[in-house]
Amino acid sequence: MASKQVLIVGGGIVGLATAYQLGRALPGARITVLEKEAGVGRHQTGNNSGVLHAGLYYKPGSAKARLAVAGIQEMVAFCREHDIAHEVCGKLVVAVDETELGRLHDLHRRGTENGLANLRLLNREQMREIEPEVGGIAALHVPQEGIVDYPQVAAALVRQIEQAGGAVITGARVTGLREQPGGWVAESTAGPHAADFIINCAGLHSDRVSELAGEKREVRIVPFRGEYYKLKPARQKLVRHLIYPVPDPAFPFLGVHFTRLIEGGVEAGPNAVLAFAREGYRKTDVNPRDLWDAVTFSGLWRFLQKHQRMCFDELRRSFSRRLFCESLQRLVPAVQADDLENGGAGVRAQAMSPDGQLVQDFHFVRRPRALHVINAPSPAATASLAIGATIRDLVLAEG
Repeated sequence: MASKQVLIVGGGIVGLATAYQLGRALPGARITVLEKEAGVGRHQTGNNSGVLHAGLYYKPGSAKARLAVAGIQEMVAFCREHDIAHEVCGKLVVAVDETELGRLHDLHRRGTENGLANLRLLNREQMREIEPEVGGIAALHVPQEGIVDYPQVAAALVRQIEQAGGAVITGARVTGLREQPGGWVAESTAGPHAADFIINCAGLHSDRVSELAGEKREVRIVPFRGEYYKLKPARQKLVRHLIYPVPDPAFPFLGVHFTRLIEGGVEAGPNAVLAFAREGYRKTDVNPRDLWDAVTFSGLWRFLQKHQRMCFDELRRSFSRRLFCESLQRLVPAVQADDLENGGAGVRAQAMSPDGQLVQDFHFVRRPRALHVINAPSPAATASLAIGATIRDLVLAEG
């Protein structure tokens, strides 16, 4: 394939990492990334909290676990090599009462099975040595986790792709994918592009891009907005590192937590509410096509029926700083509503099946001369280089 053309749809961190890995493996190939926005990494890559996830939560043997453990090591090495702002500061996962102790110990076992080293279970006195204002009765210390500037990572990947002879074309929204003998033609707002192999890394629009290539959308992207507050500067001393809750298996999302930001400051959140637009970063953002796509999907109604109480509580918190603060106080009791100021928001491209189940692991659809990344959930940013290497190997295996 050294002389062939590979086309990647989507200039987020997964698409860029895939182009980077392919360029290193195929120095004679023409690797092209098409990105619809005016710059790369404008959506999930540039609107997350910048955490380096080590693979603690994920089921042993799952793609999430394998790619997170390998990916964080590759990402830290990449950041060091390219002088990208990052810090391996460690994280506490906090059990707020005795009902969570069993799950905390399960996390310790799971993390150990996933290959994480130096995990420590801490009592109240030990955890307060790391985070003096933390609440709860016990914690798990995860020293490998950290924070990073993912937009800087994306910019560095673009430079590496272009130095290897590839191209990253922005302002190039793909409007059609037409299969032809031996390959594909992608119609875009920047003109047509021929390719021997296409890779769909379109994130929030991955299901629609797959449909352009003739795939049936059995799994659909349903957008959930995560809204954040920030601690006011005078109260940022309340949090030194990363403070996370013990996940509740009955709750499909992780829950609110505290994250130090690489550019300074402390973020608190997110909640999880249905977004009325796939790029709906504000409550007032509504895209009729996206909204219709969601509300006519049977999977969404089954999800809402199964998680009625959770969805109602998340919606209430979206409109109430006091309720949001009460959730945060489970981890840091000293935080008050007046300590919070409005932060940013991100939209999660959550793949959902028709039965209302969230697709939790990475989901690839492989076809001759095509590969579609339909679901790339957290820790996709951390694991992007490892995901790119996995996609590279799938492409190479096809010959």
